[in-house]
Amino acid sequence: MTHQRVACEHCAHRKGRAFAEQITMAFQPIFDMTTGRVFAQEALLRGKDGRSAFEMLSLVDAENMYSFDQTCRTTAIEVAAGLGLTASLSINFMPNAVYEPQTCIQRTLWAADSVGFPAENIIFEFTEGEVVRDKGHLKNIIESYRQMGFRTAIDDFGAGFSGLGLIADVVPNIIKIDRELVSGIDRDHVRRAIVRALCGLCDELGVMVVAEGIETQAELETLRDLGIALMQGYLLGRPQFEGLLHEPQAQPAVAA
Repeated sequence: MTHQRVACEHCAHRKGRAFAEQITMAFQPIFDMTTGRVFAQEALLRGKDGRSAFEMLSLVDAENMYSFDQTCRTTAIEVAAGLGLTASLSINFMPNAVYEPQTCIQRTLWAADSVGFPAENIIFEFTEGEVVRDKGHLKNIIESYRQMGFRTAIDDFGAGFSGLGLIADVVPNIIKIDRELVSGIDRDHVRRAIVRALCGLCDELGVMVVAEGIETQAELETLRDLGIALMQGYLLGRPQFEGLLHEPQAQPAVAA
């Protein structure tokens, strides 16, 4: 492990300047609403001084992106382990910051090993909205992570422009349906039809579906009726700054 850490730090030196700001994580749970248990905790970037993810991301550029991406991964693992997380940990990553998956994963593996966090409990999320310069490169990353035992997820699905073409190129383990499709789904036949069809497609491909951005009880009920069990949103639990929420703050109504 020592050799791998030194090698990765050498690579970081070659890939531009360090991200100098101190960061930490907030955690927002994804619940399995059939059991009420936490499926995973998503690590969300925050400044150590409480600055938002938006403020921190505004400081990222091409020169410090590699260092930033690596720092986010290791910080998420270290803070989650310190909080005693036993469920899965979902970490957002930047595909454009990964130049060779087998090499760039070494610092992540070292961090997990050093704090005793099971690497197989890590899920890597990438957003549909991120501009990926090379889909072949993205596919290589996802396939490499899968071979190493990690799960992958497309975040914010439905908010970007890649859509079904991205699924055709890269089949992840999990798709997170963006709030753009969830918002008002109880009142919108078109949104219900799209999400129902997407769930059918994912079922055929063996892909798990998470509905994110749930803010109302009616949205929760509708998504439950559409067969979605994994859910995330302010209604169920807001992000906890350096903390973990273990139970959903809302439940589906019991059928009469």
